[in-house]
Amino acid sequence: MINPVWLRTFCTLVEVEHFTRAAEQLYMTERGVSEHIRRLEEHLGQPLLLREGNLFTLTTSGNRISKEAQVLIQSLEELESQVDLDATHEGVVKLASSGSVGLKLYPYLLLLQTRFPNLVIDYQFASNSDIERMVADHKIDIGLMSRTSRLNEVSLNSIAEEPLSLVTPSAIEDSSWEQLLALGFVGHPDGVYQCSKLLSVNYLEFQHCNQFKVSGFTNQTHLILEPVSLGLGFTVLPNYLVSAFKSPEKVKVHALTQKVTETIYIAMHKNRLVPNRVKTVITEVTN
Repeated sequence: MINPVWLRTFCTLVEVEHFTRAAEQLYMTERGVSEHIRRLEEHLGQPLLLREGNLFTLTTSGNRISKEAQVLIQSLEELESQVDLDATHEGVVKLASSGSVGLKLYPYLLLLQTRFPNLVIDYQFASNSDIERMVADHKIDIGLMSRTSRLNEVSLNSIAEEPLSLVTPSAIEDSSWEQLLALGFVGHPDGVYQCSKLLSVNYLEFQHCNQFKVSGFTNQTHLILEPVSLGLGFTVLPNYLVSAFKSPEKVKVHALTQKVTETIYIAMHKNRLVPNRVKTVITEVTN
């Protein structure tokens, strides 16, 4: 029987991709991590890693074992939480969302944590595709997505609708197609999706966002409107992100004929028990 401690060490190493960081996360020495991996390899009778100093690459066997072990470790963690009486306001809850959703939601979750200090919020910002992959791989408890999932392992429930806005520099009065072409598009991780959704129903000329020149790109949510405010281009964003901009007088939101909303979904793994601490966070998110 495989020692689950060795498996946990191996999975952590694969996740962080570095012996030193794995040792720090597991509160072990690097030598201890290496020893666990060596024993696991001896038990299986084949190498799992090709070492390069503190870095490594997975062998074919290592890649296969990693995928199977992640599921097993997750099941063990869920069993531990059940044995531990499944506390409602204690333990780690891992979430991920786009930056725009997180900008609105994260402060509320921090307030929840101040009320229940033993409830630890682990929040990541990621793209929709990365979020659904993390849910499918059991790397997060809750994902917040702004599109439907392509993965069978992921279950979605809609929780909110948020209007999308066309935003230009404040000096731009005209939101004509010609004006948008002249300005160019300021991109962000969800930019193409949101741009397509809003502009496709408001401009007959629209076919794809690549019709616009690229005027800039940033993956930092709080910075998306900075280039727009400086006159460098236009963008499309959810209303709550526009309303959070520190210099609203420097940008202009244009009223378009067809209103378009973006659905926000809670994404979770279909075949996973939901601990009470996760239910607590879901309640906070959906209220």
